Amino acid sequence: MTAPYPFTALVGMADLRLALLLNAVSPAVGGVLVRGEKGTAKSTAVRALAALLPGIDVVAGCRFSCDPAAPDPGCPDGPHEPGAGAVRPARMVELPVGASEDRLVGALDIERALADGVKAFEPGLLADAHRGVLYVDEVNLLHDHLIDLLLDAAAMGASYVEREGVSVRHAARFLLVGTMNPEEGELRPQLLDRFGLTVEVAASRDTDERVEVVRRRLAYDEDPAGFAARWADEEGALRERVAAARALLPRVRLGDGALRQIAAVCAAFEVDGMRADIVTARTATALAAWAGRTEVTTEDVRQAALLSLPHRRRRAPFDAPGLDEDKLDEVLRDAGGGDDDPDPDPGPDGRDGQDGQEGPDGPGGPDGPGGGRPPQGAPGAPEQAPPAGPDAPGRRVPEQRPDSDASPGTDAPHGPGDPREAAPADGGAAGGAGGERGAVGAAEPFRARRLDVPGLGEGAAGRRSRARTAHGRTTGARRPQGALTKLHLAATVRAAAPHQRDRGRRGPGLVVRRDDLREAVREGREGNLVLFVVDASGSMAARKRMSAVKGAVLSLLLDAYQRRDKVGLITFRGSEAAVALPPTSSVDAGAARLERLPTGGRTPLAAGLLKAREVLRIERLRDPSRRPLLVVVTDGRATGGVDPVGRAGRAARLLADDKVASVVVDCESGPVRLGLAGALAQDLRGTPVTLDELRADSVTALVRDARATSTPRIVRKTRRAA
Repeated sequence: MTAPYPFTALVGMADLRLALLLNAVSPAVGGVLVRGEKGTAKSTAVRALAALLPGIDVVAGCRFSCDPAAPDPGCPDGPHEPGAGAVRPARMVELPVGASEDRLVGALDIERALADGVKAFEPGLLADAHRGVLYVDEVNLLHDHLIDLLLDAAAMGASYVEREGVSVRHAARFLLVGTMNPEEGELRPQLLDRFGLTVEVAASRDTDERVEVVRRRLAYDEDPAGFAARWADEEGALRERVAAARALLPRVRLGDGALRQIAAVCAAFEVDGMRADIVTARTATALAAWAGRTEVTTEDVRQAALLSLPHRRRRAPFDAPGLDEDKLDEVLRDAGGGDDDPDPDPGPDGRDGQDGQEGPDGPGGPDGPGGGRPPQGAPGAPEQAPPAGPDAPGRRVPEQRPDSDASPGTDAPHGPGDPREAAPADGGAAGGAGGERGAVGAAEPFRARRLDVPGLGEGAAGRRSRARTAHGRTTGARRPQGALTKLHLAATVRAAAPHQRDRGRRGPGLVVRRDDLREAVREGREGNLVLFVVDASGSMAARKRMSAVKGAVLSLLLDAYQRRDKVGLITFRGSEAAVALPPTSSVDAGAARLERLPTGGRTPLAAGLLKAREVLRIERLRDPSRRPLLVVVTDGRATGGVDPVGRAGRAARLLADDKVASVVVDCESGPVRLGLAGALAQDLRGTPVTLDELRADSVTALVRDARATSTPRIVRKTRRAA
């Protein structure tokens, strides 16, 4: 077995190392969510933590890791008598993104059931992770049915299995540690709240630090065992410090002043519920123990808030996570109190630890808040002597959304005859090649209605339309189609039962043959792809128009995140079409790109349609079961090149031949209407709607109605008089 990369050999990433170590000191903190771009050693750091976790006492032979001092009275392997047990290392159990429900919670031991006629339970990963760490790499890509099971176990501290004639309950208390790349999609709020702390990581821009990262990684890849041996002393010292902090933790006092500061901070940032207060208190206590102090200080509260609140604060749907540190400092000052000048007991190493100034490796060291490099003596610092401890957090600056050049609503609405609305067909002064306008802000996002596709599809797993999926509730059984993956036990037994006498059955076992096997047919929900093709040329540059379009796309993107849909955006302007937003479920990435979308130039409509066809072709290869809907937002005009309108019609007919359901939102305005968008809709075999129906709520209703039938249609609602 290859030796894991040493934790003390990590370079930089002070916040991440601190958050992981705080969980090693106090498991009650509740785990860590590590967010960051690809290639930033997120998984390496988490896996390296396992070597630092102290061993645990377990009942010998218990598959559920019961504590011999207080065994679980409901343990399936019990009852256990209190007494001495065996010591083993704490486990770090990895949950693969593609794991099955049976692997996570456990299931009936089918081999024993069929061979011996015995109903026995085979534990899953939740049982293995009890009193240890459950690690999920790419946690944001985890299937919804597994997330639901994780939420239940995390909330109750136990796993309940009721299936296939098995009724089992066992303890399942674990640290939940996950890594994710936000560009690939966000987490559901319920699961997000289950992580005690969150950390943002990014690759260092410091040349020397990057050189050291590469040097150490190459040395490790060349000789993992030898590299680990060179860091053994540092690992041992850090492990001893974790054990000392754990021993000190029960003596740490969380005074009323610090509690008041914690409550004030959580209230000021409008976090939901009380879990944030509790986690912040536990984190501040662990910080004090890690620093060797027995009193919680204001600096502990501050650093605990930076780690525990960014992913919990109430925020607009597309805001980036983070805290305003100036506001945090102001709230801490206003709350007053705190124990900034305690008289603590000496720490395990003899330091007095006054207000974070216990030494070069503490929170108040030279790379405390505001620093970016590892502290003096930290294991991430290339030239330092061991083992100072990687606890100096780098100051996190909250991410900001890209500012648009204009905010929604800055222009008054224009009437139908306003010359700014009726832009020339060729772009003219308003939209010529040199008439580019700045980005327009999106209208306020709204809560989208549920979009359903009737019938039973075969789509990718999601939360929208009914479909036959690999996961979900069992609705029937059938003979296996290919390799057997989901055995339907009851149907298999029923198929084999009538033939037992003819097969010479003797004893309790069941004689089963291949023809008896049945696989489960499961029904769940599928996700869909909504692809917007938006005209961003000069004729569409009116601020009100583009603001409404962006608001609708952002709203559907938020709905896609919640329901595991995909949403894509193609824009065409000038001389070409571009994929502004590849099909994705990432709310933050989609919002940032839409905010920066400029307008102006000519109208290459054919290029936009052909780009859409190319994107759909690629997506069909990647995910053939995901059904698309094309929403073209344009006034139907086409300029540039020879016969631009004819080329656009031919491109539209290609999409129609591909059987792509489509809707054309007609944005033409003014007293003279050419009806080009209606003609485009006919070529697409889709449905045209007018600009008046482009209100945000109307766009969502439009998509819902179009997806409700195989041939898209629009139900126009009569406006009621105000």
